[in-house]
Amino acid sequence: MRSILYIIALVLVIGWVVGFFAYSAGGIIHILLVLAIISILIGVIRRGDV
Repeated sequence: MRSILYIIALVLVIGWVVGFFAYSAGGIIHILLVLAIISILIGVIRRGDV
């Protein structure tokens, strides 16, 4: 399950970087970044509980 969260986070960060430089999606880009950070934090928290 952790690997899936990291893959999702990686995809969201890549999407944020591409959108940040393309300026095509506006505020959605920052939402993607926030979602990526949240998924990374969830992965770290769950790994710490095990």
